[in-house]
Formats: sequence, C-alpha cells, structure tokens
Amino acid sequence: KEISLFFSVESRSSQRCNSQLQEAARKKLWALESDDRGVCALFKELSARLVCIKAQEDRFLLTFKTLEEVWKFSTYLTLGYVGSCLEQLLFDKEYWLNCAVMEDTEVRVTVDEDHLATIYMGLLLQEGNFFSRAVADVWQKQEGEEDLQLTNNDLIHVKNVGKESKWEGVSVLTNQRGLVPVTALEQILHPFYQWFLKTHAVSFGISQEISGTTSQPIVKGRCIATEDHRGAAWDELSFSKGDSIEVIGFFVPGLPWFVGKSLSSGNIGFVPVQHISPETCEPLGKSLVFLSEEEKSPLLYTLCNSGEQHFITLLSDLAHTDITSVYRLDGFEPTAMFLEVPSKAVLHDCKDIQLLQSWEEINGLATTSTSELSSPESDSAPARVEDVLLEKLDDFDDPKFFIDLNAGHMEDADVFDPILTFLNQDSYVPGFQSLYDHNFSFLSSIFCGFSDEDELVLYLETSRNWAKRTHSVWAHVRLCFLLGKLCIKKVKLSQARVYFEEAMSTLDRGFGDLPLLAALHVNLASIYLKQNMRHKFSSLVGKTVALLVCLPGRSFSSENELEFMMYVLREAIAVGNTPLEARVCFLIVKLFLQLGKTDEVLPFTEHLQCLTTTLLSPDTSSVPLDATPMLSYLYDKKYLPNIALASARSSVPSGIMGAPTPIWRAGLILENTSKLLGSQLERSSIPALACYYLKQALHFSCESRAVPTQRTLCAILSRMYLQHGVLDGAVHYAAMAATLNRLVGEEEAFESSLSLGWIYLLNSQPGPAATIMWQLLHSLHGTESMTQEGAVHNLLAIALKGEGQVQKAAENYIWALHKARETGNKRNQAIALANLGQLSLSHGASQLSELYLLQSTQQYAELQGSEDLEMELVWVLLWLAQAMVNRQKVEDGRLCYELALLFALKWHNVMSQLHVTESLCHFYRKVSPSLQACIAYHEHWVSLAQQLHDREMEGNVWQTLSQLYQALGTSEALRQSLDCTKQSLRIFIDLEEIVKAAEAWLQAGRLYYLLQEDELVEMYFQAAIQTALKSKNFSLAMDLYEKAGDTFFNGSQNRDRAVQFYREGAVPLARKLKAIKTELRLFNKLAELQIGLQGYEKALEFAMLAARLSIRVGDQLQEQVAFHRLATVYYLLHMYEMAEDCYLKTLALCPPLLQCSGEALYYCKVYYHLGNLALHKLKNEQDAAAYFLLALAAATELGGQELQGLIRTKLRDIP
Repeated sequence: KEISLFFSVESRSSQRCNSQLQEAARKKLWALESDDRGVCALFKELSARLVCIKAQEDRFLLTFKTLEEVWKFSTYLTLGYVGSCLEQLLFDKEYWLNCAVMEDTEVRVTVDEDHLATIYMGLLLQEGNFFSRAVADVWQKQEGEEDLQLTNNDLIHVKNVGKESKWEGVSVLTNQRGLVPVTALEQILHPFYQWFLKTHAVSFGISQEISGTTSQPIVKGRCIATEDHRGAAWDELSFSKGDSIEVIGFFVPGLPWFVGKSLSSGNIGFVPVQHISPETCEPLGKSLVFLSEEEKSPLLYTLCNSGEQHFITLLSDLAHTDITSVYRLDGFEPTAMFLEVPSKAVLHDCKDIQLLQSWEEINGLATTSTSELSSPESDSAPARVEDVLLEKLDDFDDPKFFIDLNAGHMEDADVFDPILTFLNQDSYVPGFQSLYDHNFSFLSSIFCGFSDEDELVLYLETSRNWAKRTHSVWAHVRLCFLLGKLCIKKVKLSQARVYFEEAMSTLDRGFGDLPLLAALHVNLASIYLKQNMRHKFSSLVGKTVALLVCLPGRSFSSENELEFMMYVLREAIAVGNTPLEARVCFLIVKLFLQLGKTDEVLPFTEHLQCLTTTLLSPDTSSVPLDATPMLSYLYDKKYLPNIALASARSSVPSGIMGAPTPIWRAGLILENTSKLLGSQLERSSIPALACYYLKQALHFSCESRAVPTQRTLCAILSRMYLQHGVLDGAVHYAAMAATLNRLVGEEEAFESSLSLGWIYLLNSQPGPAATIMWQLLHSLHGTESMTQEGAVHNLLAIALKGEGQVQKAAENYIWALHKARETGNKRNQAIALANLGQLSLSHGASQLSELYLLQSTQQYAELQGSEDLEMELVWVLLWLAQAMVNRQKVEDGRLCYELALLFALKWHNVMSQLHVTESLCHFYRKVSPSLQACIAYHEHWVSLAQQLHDREMEGNVWQTLSQLYQALGTSEALRQSLDCTKQSLRIFIDLEEIVKAAEAWLQAGRLYYLLQEDELVEMYFQAAIQTALKSKNFSLAMDLYEKAGDTFFNGSQNRDRAVQFYREGAVPLARKLKAIKTELRLFNKLAELQIGLQGYEKALEFAMLAARLSIRVGDQLQEQVAFHRLATVYYLLHMYEMAEDCYLKTLALCPPLLQCSGEALYYCKVYYHLGNLALHKLKNEQDAAAYFLLALAAATELGGQELQGLIRTKLRDIP
C-alpha cells in the first residue's frame, strides 16, 4: 500500500529542471532524513502518512489508511497544492528573497496514478460499500431472479463484496437491488463522488428526467422551435414551428425544460427541450462556462473580503516602529538576524523600480490632496450578497405593516386593504425581496408590532382568508408562501406543504414573479423529497430543476433548498452531466456560504475548483471561477497553514470589484507562514516567504495610487530585508518609504527618515546617516520635541563614531543623555550610558567604559522587565563583561556573561542566546580555561544551531565539541567525542562539504584508534580518503593519507601500519602533485618509523631518499636533518665510516659562527658522538682526540661544567 511521490524543481521559462535548485532541495531532504518530524507534519496535513524519505532519489514514500486520506490527498494533488507545500518545505530564505528565481520556479510532483487508484480500490473493497459504473457497451441480460438488469454506463451502488463472481448492488438510476457480475464493474468513481453519494443518499431512484451530455455547453440567447407545441398546463409555453424563442437565463443541455419567451406572442413559460433547436444560441464562453458575468463577481469572495480591513490593520501594525521615542544601542537591532545571505541576486529583485512610480511621479503626487490618497480597500469594499445576487435597483423603502391583534377590528376588510394591495401586484417589485430570502428578513423589514411569531401567523392567516374572499390571487399565493416559510422555520413540514400546494393550485399566471415561482417549486420539491413522496416529487422535479439552475442571480428562499440541490447534483453525477454538475455545485457553495456553514462548504468548493481547472477548461488559462481565495480562507479557518499558504500563493487577484486584492493575499500569507514557523506574526518576525507577495501588494497599491498603503508596504519590506540580513535591500525600501512619507505628514516623514538613517548605520554607511540626522536636527530647531531630539542626537553620535569623530560622538551621546534625563525616560538614559560605555571600550578606556556600563545596568534594573528591555540589557552586559575582562576582573566578567545568558534564556530569544554562548565559549577556552564549562556551553550552542536550522553551524560546533571531549582523555569522554564526530559527519555529508566530511571520517578513525577498536580504524581512514579521491581532490587525499599514517606513527600500537599510508598512499600522490617538501617529510617519517621498528635496511633506503630530496629542496635545515638521520641509520647498520661522513656533512651544513646556545649544544653532542665513534668503532685515537677537543670547545661556549668534565675524562682515557 505504499506509493512514491517524486518531485522535480523546474524552471517555468525553460521548461527544464533547475539542477542547482534541485540539488539544494535534495540537500535539505538529506538534512530532514535525520529529523523528519516537519515532513511528517506536512504530509499529515496533506492527508498522507510518510513512510520514509529517499533524498537521493528525489522522492517520498507514502501510505494511506483510510478512504478519506486518499480522497483529500488526490484533491490537493489535482489542485497543485502538494508541489507548493514541498516548495515551502524545501527552500530557505535566500530562495524566497530572490523573487525572480522564485517566480520562475515550480516544484512539480508526480505519482503513479494507477497505483494510487489500486490503493483506493483496495480500501473500497475492504469497506465493501462503494459506487461504480458498468463497463461501457456491456448489456447484461437478467439470468436469474436475483440478477440486476444493467444498462450501458449504469451507476451501481455495491452494497456487499463477496467472494463469488457476483456482488450485491443497487442501481442508482432505478433503485433496484440485485446481483452484479464483478467483470461489469471496472470504472470506480472519483473519491468525491464516493463520499457524496454515500452521505447524501435518497430513498428512491433518480427521476431520469435529466440526461447526460457529451460536449454540449450551457448556452443563452435565442433558439428556434422545431415543432408545434400546445402547453398542457398554464405554465407551459405554446408555440409554432419556426417560432423564435428567447432563453430566459440559461439553456442547460440534459434538462427537459427551460424558461423561454416567445418573441411572437410575448408570453413566458416552460419550454420542452425536445421541441426546439439550440443551434442559434451562443455558449457562455470559456471564461464563464456555467455561470453568468454577474455571478462571476465577488460571490465566492464575500467571506474573504471581511478580512481585507483586518489585513490592512495588520500591515500598518507591522510597519510601525518606536524609533522616534526609543533610542538605539550602537549596532544592536533585535529584530535582525544578520546571517550571511548572498545579496547580489536578491538585490537585483529589490531594485525593481518598475513596481513603484518614478521619483518624479511620487513627488508629483504631493499636489494631490490627502483625501484623494485613499487606500485601495475604499475602492474595493466587499459587496453585500444582495448586491451580488440581484440586479442593481433604484432606492426604495420597504412598506411597513403594523400588526395589532387587540384592536378588535380583525373582521374589518379595510384593515387588510394595505397588505392585500401590496401583495397582490402581478409582477415582482423590489419590496418582495425580503419576503423571499432565506434570512426571514420580512419579520423585521415588512411586519412590526407583533409580540411573537404566533401573532404574525394569525395575522397572515386572516389576511389569507380575506385574499380568498376578495379573489386577490397574487396576495393569496404570496401569503400562502409566507405561511409555508414560517412553518418550515418551525420544522412543521406537512403544514408547510399544505400551504405551498395551496399556493401552487391557486397560481395560474406566475411568470411575472419568477423569484416567487422558483421559491414555491424548490421549497415544495424539497419537502416532497424529505417526506419521501416520490410520485409528487417526480411530477414537479423537471420544471423545478429548470427554475433552480437556469435562472442566474436568483435568491435562495430557504435552507431547505440544499436538500433539493443535493438531489440534483446526485442525478447529474449519475447521468454524467458535467456542466449541470458544475452549475449545481456552484449553487450549493453559494448557499452554504450565505448560510455561514463554512465547515460543510469545503469539499464542494474543492470539487468545484477541480471541475473548473481539469474538466471544463483544461486547455485555457482562463477558468470560469477561481475559488482559490475562498479555499485559502477555509483552509485558514481549519488551521491547515501549509495548504492555506499553497492555495493563497496559487490565487491570482482578478481585479474584479469586491474580489480579494493582493493586499488580502499578502496578509493571509504572512499569517499562515507565521503559523508554520510556530510563532505569532510580529514586527520582529516578517517571513521571507512573503517577499514576492508583499511586492505584488505594493504594485497593486501603486496602480491604485494609494500612497499610505505604499509607504506601509515599503516600510514592511525594509524591515523584512533588515531581519534577514539583506541590508542593501532594507536601505532601498526604507528610502522609498521616507520619500512617500513626505506626502502623508510631517510625523510620518520624521519617523521614516529616522528609520532610514538607522538602517544606513546598520549597513556601515555613517556618512548618509549623519547627513539625515543633521537635517532632522535642523527641522526640530525651535520645537519642544525633546524625546525626538534625543533620539536624533543618539543616532548622530553613532554615525559620527563610524566616521572616526570620537569627540563629537561623545558630545552627542551626552546631549542625548541630557534629553532623556529631562523627560525622565530611564530606558533612553540607560541606552545613552551604554553607548558611551561602548564608545569608551572601543577606544581602550576600559575603566571609563566600566563606569558608564555599570550605570546603564543599574538603570535597566530599575525598569519593568519586558523582552525588548532585557534583550537590550543582554547586549549591555556583553559589553560590560568585555570591559571587566580587559581590566583583569575575570570573575566579574564571567558573572556578566552568565547573567546575559539567563536573560536570553528567560525570553527564549535564540539569537541573543547564540551571541552570548559564543562569548562564553571563547571565555572558557581562552580567558579562563575550563574544559567542562566549555563543553557545557558548546552543547548549548549545538541546540541553538538546531533551533535556527543552521546545519553548517551545527556541524562546526559538533566538530569543536568532539575536540573538547577528546582533550578530557578518559574512555567515556572519547566515546562522547566519537558521537560528536559522527553527528558532524552526518551533517557535512548532507551538506556535501567534502573537505569537512573527510576530516570528520579521519577524526572518527583517530578516536577508534585511541579506543583500541582496531578493526574500525582503517575502515574510517579509507572512507575519508575515498571521499577526497571521489571528488578528485588529490591534495586533500594526500593530506589525509599522511594524517592517517601519523595516527599510527605517533601511537603506541600497530605503528607498522603507518607505512602503507605513507609509502603506498601519500608518497605517490606527492610525486603526482610534485609536492617535494611533502615527499621529503614523508620519507623522513618513514625512516624514523623503520628505525623505531628496527627495520634498519628499509630505514637506510628511506633516509637516502630523504637526503637526496633535501638537496633538491635547497633548505639547509631540512638537508641537515636528513643527513643526520642517515648517519644514525649507518651507525645502526655498523657502517661506521659512512656514518662518520654523514655526521661531518651535517656539521658542514651548520653556520660557521654559532648563532645560539642550541647550535653550540648540537655541535657538542655531534662531536662527542664522533669521538666515541672514532675511538671505539674505528679505533682511531687521533681522530677521536680531535673530535673530543672540538666538542670541548663547544661545551666551553655553552658554559656547561658537567659536560666539560665528561669530555675531559674522555680525553684523559685516550692513550
């Protein structure tokens, strides 16, 4: 039951795979393989169950346990949400900030649809209750009494799956039960149909008045009668062959009737479809298909638009800043991450001036009055449903009828004349709308004065009796309808049916009021359906469907209409009439929305979107109805943030009046992205994913010339780029906001200019910042805005410090401090003091710095601790700790660091914790060394990197942590070191960091060597080397061979195994790379190793090679070392003359004049050794005496009395 979901990252423009992004997505998947909780949560939301991730194959393995899971997942797949959700999962902020790449990229997903169908079929068989069509062209004759008679394409409800060749089933068309051959049931219905047909069953078969259709569209216009027809009832239109008949509303293929008007007689009535030819009619068009132009307006957007103002308020809140009232700490922006982001491609997107008017255009707007600078929402306020569903009508006042049952004149006909006159009009008037709608609005708009509905019923009953007496037919019918509606409200269906039937029997000319005729038919048919009155229902259903489906813009009269619409949808599915199915599904969605039943509407809205995008308009970019905004709203309400986000991103604002705008879309995307990140949407957390959509909203506000909205969006974009470390982008949009704010007001202009200056400072541009601050100071001259003036002085001081004007910077900080003291603002006093302390610290005045910073800390201690305040305090404590350490107050510095970490932990502020933890790790490694403390803080650093999802940082910290554990030296610590190394290894492999991964393999091998697990050592060493060789990094491979050999060379066991790494691995690569110095070093190590292993013959070979190479290198010291080692090998091989020559060679390579005591000691030892060699091995007393005398001279130079005595003793012993 498992199925593979493959994904590919493709470029829309080239229609090819984007290999770079595909590789980036694969790397992210590798990282997610070790912690797949996020992927599991995503697929759970998509109604699938993750089995495993196959990152190398670009696929996920999924499974399903229920029918609903398959249904929902296949729906999301059809709507394109699965690919969008994966895009949201797999890409980081750099991708979302690069709008050009993001817009051109699509994540396409593929599954084996046959396999998915097989899984679904298996679940259906397991349940044993499903719907299927008989195989086309199969005509099954009845073989026995229990067999079901099948027809072509018959829809069968399989009730019981047995093991035999026949299953028990019921025909949906006829409601007959019997046995069905398994071979005849091959076409399983779509999951939506399975769900719908099961949950909306009827107790009798379908009417069979509706027929299927193949390619015939819904049409409108005029048609021609093909036969004479005389209406059998008053409501049927009579016409002659050749008459031209105008279609009222729509002509829906497959329906038996439509409403038409004879152009010759002017009469209106039901027209039988079989007597006309629709060839002269015109289709609704590709952009309509099953609805009118009026219906395409904001019907589905009513709920969405209720949130438009909410999102505008949200954006305004996000754009707000406290920079005019709160000072800023030098270099500290708590909302900014300042992580490395390559900004060239990103900034190519930032500077898309096309999105905004040119500077000239913006400045031209300054002449526009403020009242004209309206927000786009004022132009696109959501229309009321009545405005959408009804044609625009002239203003009117509904008549009011006061009901007084205690007046004692209920038998007076004159009392009822007003109501009878109003209701007896023979055509529809606007005042009747409240009588017919589903909200029962007539209870308050038409009638008043009654204490309860029973009084109203009595009044309407009396009015009905008077209508009968006076033969007021229209009033009689409408009063019966109202009484029937009130009975429905009290769920008295039988009584309601009596009133509706009375109205229908009384009505003999109803087409003057089509809404009334339609409401009567639909309500009566719904009651027949509920009460299982099959024959009455069948006689009414054909014409009722025509009134329900063919009249666009008709108002719904009651919730009961849903029952009938469900029946019609069931019949449309049964006969395969797709246009009718889409039309009825649209009406169901519309009524559900008007009733406020957002939970029930979702599956129908999804199905409607699937129909419009796949069945009705597969080859056109223009779909009849884009329901994605509505779906986004519904998914948001059901707390499905991934799907809501995918739906909102796929929606394209239509520009229709009342439709959701790009501002609505941007707001919804911001909110749902924050839900995915598990945080509240705040000014400090604007997600990068919203970048493109914020720019689209900005483009929209530019087109509508809504300057306030433009500057709001520019401020948000600036803040977003600042938070994600793209400071150039932040400057760009801050500059735009500042220019736009000049058109709004002085206060807004001041705030945006100050913000721009601050961002310049954060971007290391003190010059432009200082210019802005001087201008702002000049503008404040003569005002009493002390807080604002202090804020400007503070930022000006930071700018002057950046320009190297330390004295002026200090003066402005002091001015800022004075302003804060004058206003009594302790927070600003604390910040000004801290900035003075930091200025002193940066120029070496640690004592003065400590003084200012301590005062700042005391001020913060007196303030009520909020997150913003205590994050500032964290920064101040870091400065204070540094000042303490500089003054050798190590213990005080430690307390400051750890207190800073406590505040960061208190507020779960990850970025602040990261800064403090880095400082503490440095403190315990360099300032006050403590391995245990250093390990503890590095472990916390790892957890912070995991929270930030920074895999590279995590890998590096694991690597450092491994080294710290290794330094402890215990067996347990070595095990922990090994675990850390393996963690870093996994990460570096995932990130394809070849060098770091190879080093991690090597480190793991070294640790296994220390743990004496020899069988694993070489395996890990070889893995490291192969990693380098596969990437053709031969230099790295050579280095790894040597380091692997060094492990054995410097160790105490298996030292001989170093030879294969040196001789067979590193040396050939050194020769290939012509790395002579490396080759020399290797042969020196090989010679030394063989000496230690007493393999003197091999040692001689390696020592001679080293000596030759040392001459080629041209380094006297290297040559001296090589010949000294060669002399040692000759000596060990008892080749004393050769040893003597080599020792003399090493001495000849020494400088003629002794440079240091070390050289004198070397001379002394070598000559002493030569003296012993000559005396005892070569038996040459003369040479021996000469060597000892030279050794004595060197010892005399050193001044070592003991050494001189030893040499003199040797000289005395010579005969």
